[in-house]
Amino acid sequence: MRRLLAICTCVVLSSLISAVMLPQGPPAAQLPTVRKTIQTTEGKSLSGRVIGEGPTDLQLATDDGRVQLLRKTDNPNRYRLVTSQKDWPTYHGEMSGNHFTTATQITKSNVSRLAPRWTFQLPGITQQVENTPVVVEGLMYVSSANEIWALDAGTGRQIWHWRRNRTNGLAGNAAIGFNRGVSVSANRLFMLTDNAHMVAFDRFSGDLLWETEMADWKQNYNGTAAPLAVGNLVISGTAGGDEGVRGFIAAYDAATGKEVWHLWTVPNPGEPGSETWQGKLTDHRGGASWMPGTYDPQLDLLYWPTGNPGSDYNGDDRQGDNLYTNSILAIEAKTGKMRWYFQFTPHDIHDWDAQEPPVLVDAQWQGQPRKLLIQANRNGFFYVLDRTNGQFLLGKQFLKNLNWAKGLDAKGRPILNDLKENERGETYVCPGFQGGANWYSTSFNPATGLYYFSALERCNNFTKRAMEWQAGRGFMGGTAQPAPGETYAKSLRAIDIRSGEIAWDLPGVTTPNTSSGGVLSTATGVVFYCENSGSFLGVDASSGKVLWDFPTNHTWRASPMSYVFDNKQYIGIAVGTSVMAFGLPE
Repeated sequence: MRRLLAICTCVVLSSLISAVMLPQGPPAAQLPTVRKTIQTTEGKSLSGRVIGEGPTDLQLATDDGRVQLLRKTDNPNRYRLVTSQKDWPTYHGEMSGNHFTTATQITKSNVSRLAPRWTFQLPGITQQVENTPVVVEGLMYVSSANEIWALDAGTGRQIWHWRRNRTNGLAGNAAIGFNRGVSVSANRLFMLTDNAHMVAFDRFSGDLLWETEMADWKQNYNGTAAPLAVGNLVISGTAGGDEGVRGFIAAYDAATGKEVWHLWTVPNPGEPGSETWQGKLTDHRGGASWMPGTYDPQLDLLYWPTGNPGSDYNGDDRQGDNLYTNSILAIEAKTGKMRWYFQFTPHDIHDWDAQEPPVLVDAQWQGQPRKLLIQANRNGFFYVLDRTNGQFLLGKQFLKNLNWAKGLDAKGRPILNDLKENERGETYVCPGFQGGANWYSTSFNPATGLYYFSALERCNNFTKRAMEWQAGRGFMGGTAQPAPGETYAKSLRAIDIRSGEIAWDLPGVTTPNTSSGGVLSTATGVVFYCENSGSFLGVDASSGKVLWDFPTNHTWRASPMSYVFDNKQYIGIAVGTSVMAFGLPE
């Protein structure tokens, strides 16, 4: 049951942390408050509490409830106000879902000079950061499970920090500490907690404004997604598909947290679409939406990806297409009404959810301007849809090794191969459960007409087994294991979206672990790529030639982004348990 929780918080103010909430345990010790009145180079007088200060920078919480970022000048009595000229305001940077920047300072000719400008280490029990930072008006927001940090985007200096103890007894990825990001609307910031609550904060102070329970975590729901703020709504689904939840997407009033609409992604018996579920499985059908969707403001439509059905590897008790799993849902933003859907993998038994970014592109298609939706799907096919009506326009295999289907028919439905079990009850399938693509960022460059994404060539032996759903347990219904003696290959690929042909392929290094690193492309023809060995690469968008290599020696679990702060372009990314910002030398 969803309920609105009235929250009263204790805000602890210090010279380094302007807001820390500790709902379990004693409050943190309060450091002396330092107030300051300064004069700016523009002739303004600013008074407030000093949040942080360094040799060249000052962060001030002013009496109007905002945060001012300042830089010291040669005149000790004057400070220079700074902010960002180009924000990264959402998880994908653009509401269209495209990890693309129009900033032009970093180019193919100077990217080789790129170097770290600052680093922020996320303290505490965070083990791996899957977060994409958000930057709005000079403030960067970074999250982990039940934690948020607000940083000065030019120095990485902490502005405030909110923390809540992790929920004991969770099932799913949130129990590991995954949280992929936050969303900002006006002066509010939104995040999902590990136990599937939506929380809203004052983005300047970190004060908790409201909290709404999205779903009951004791029924295996958990929160890892970055929400999407659209108008006066904030929208998200939850995780838990691999643990047998019933997926949904819901919108909440950004000012109050009250639920405005709620759309189930799988039907109950008797509801439209339930005829595609034949068998004993009537509950715990999966279809969780654990990644953010995208939005077209002209059509006022959301495009939301849905997860795989449960149990993941055993479809015996759920015969049929299993709508609306493994799909893109086009949803009216104001009402939550589904306008159309497209299902990529009917009756999925390989964990090939559709959580890969649905990127919205306006481009010429067969000589006519068209509103497109493109996706490199986990099942190994690249798709182009008309996003006004869901019409299938193009589908092309992007993997070298794919054996589960012969191809796609005229409507985009897969033409299946008849794969047989061996004597051990194993079925050899390409791609494996990790898919040919996955949740990390992809990018389209309108100048090159190419779409960039990380591709994985790997096959698995799948086995199935009968199992009953239990609270606090997974609901996989079998296993997926690498085939004996086989390895994998991961690479950066560029696809021509009009033909589906691979324009170039940059192989990565094979290591014991496969990375989950995304890509970012720029208007100046550079693609930033999280290579499998831990190197952060800048490559030529037209050819794939490596132009810059920074070895981080971490297994990637995040995607890069870009912003312009104080007239300098930065490339930001989570590396291990740190956030790094790269820029050109002064």
